[in-house]
Amino acid sequence: MSFSRYESYKESGVEWLGEVPEHWDVRAIKHIVSIPITDGPHETPNFPDEGIPFVSAEAVSTGVIDFSKIRGFISESDHFRYSQKYLPQVGDIYMVKSGATTGITAIVEVDREFNIWSPLAAIRCGKRAIPRFILNFMRSKNFQEAVTLNWSFGTQQNIGMGVIENLAVTLPPIPEQQTIAAFLDRETAKIDALIAEQQRLIELLKEKRQSVISHAVTRGLNPNAPMKDSGIEWLGDVPEHWGLPKLKHFTRFVGGGTPSRDNLEYWNGDIPWVSPKDMKVEIINSAEEYITQTGLENSSSSLRPSGQVLMVVRSGILKHTIPVAITEVPVALNQDMKALSFTDGSCLNLFFMRWTQGLNALLLLAWAKQGATVESIEHTYLTETVIPLPPITEQQAIVAFLDRETAKLDTLTAEAKTAITLLQERRTALISAAVTGKIDVRGLVSAKPEVKAETVPC
Repeated sequence: MSFSRYESYKESGVEWLGEVPEHWDVRAIKHIVSIPITDGPHETPNFPDEGIPFVSAEAVSTGVIDFSKIRGFISESDHFRYSQKYLPQVGDIYMVKSGATTGITAIVEVDREFNIWSPLAAIRCGKRAIPRFILNFMRSKNFQEAVTLNWSFGTQQNIGMGVIENLAVTLPPIPEQQTIAAFLDRETAKIDALIAEQQRLIELLKEKRQSVISHAVTRGLNPNAPMKDSGIEWLGDVPEHWGLPKLKHFTRFVGGGTPSRDNLEYWNGDIPWVSPKDMKVEIINSAEEYITQTGLENSSSSLRPSGQVLMVVRSGILKHTIPVAITEVPVALNQDMKALSFTDGSCLNLFFMRWTQGLNALLLLAWAKQGATVESIEHTYLTETVIPLPPITEQQAIVAFLDRETAKLDTLTAEAKTAITLLQERRTALISAAVTGKIDVRGLVSAKPEVKAETVPC
């Protein structure tokens, strides 16, 4: 779709905004609101099991208010007290003003009782501004860049309400604001639908990948192979000629440790120090942090040779998955990791990694430590695990097969992610062009009443 431009432009007087259509106005946010910008209470309330929903940054991090991600519930009395300062209403705009999602916006689109916490700035438009037009302007690339330029850092990034209220917004005539908002609702809905299709494709590819791996490491590649009962309920039948040893009979487990943070001589060396945050890939050849030889010698960690299997055994990520990788270089580990090496040559590292990937959900249940304050794998459960082992030549064939098949699926997944990125960029560019007057969308859609907020943040 091609768009025309307005007939004439003028300087906005705002460096990050540039030119705007001649007949548009530009005002600071504080001049278009019906009440001063405010936020929620700066205290931590008690959170009973039920009550009034209490919304904070995590509930708006996707660009809409997600009541399934509220911080908790507050009592009727706390709600009444907080409402003396601010009471939400339909059409209010929230902007995250502190934390990793600073700048993300959402609009109140449901008439229900709730309240907000201090990380959210509440903006209520007056008669000069249409809430959904202002919402879109605040999602534009120009405004988001202005937020980035004006935030400050303490323990985390943040932007004060005094700064927010002085940031500029464009103000076309009200009918034009309505037209632009309606146009963006229509066009972004189309883009959102395409993004949703790509996201569904990614989920299907993920399920297909899991299924391919799971079948290969538990049933093998020969569909006609005779089967036997593994004796393990969650594993089921396996090929008759496969062994069923316990991990403890052929596996050595080595943990890690952390050198003292107080001693600078222990850090910024040349030894990769692997922690759960490095376990986002299947092959480890670097780490976010490095330690020195002195740091290694003065900690409970040790240098693990290349070719060993690395596994996360304690981390919040274990609620969802068990990260496993193979190291290509010698590494040290932190205390939340274990290195596995197979002592009798009966198991290939790559086969074990694929086996863990294929049975991830089942192993999470089998290995989970009960009653721990930190999510962790119980070492006894891990070592007692029975693993179906084909002969080495068959393991090699399975690994080669899975390398080929997962590479195909990973390529398709990468293409879908690239498509999503391009669509999101297109979405942001379209919003930015429309709300800053770089394109003229008058006549492309009739103004209409306000509709639901977008589901993808800018």
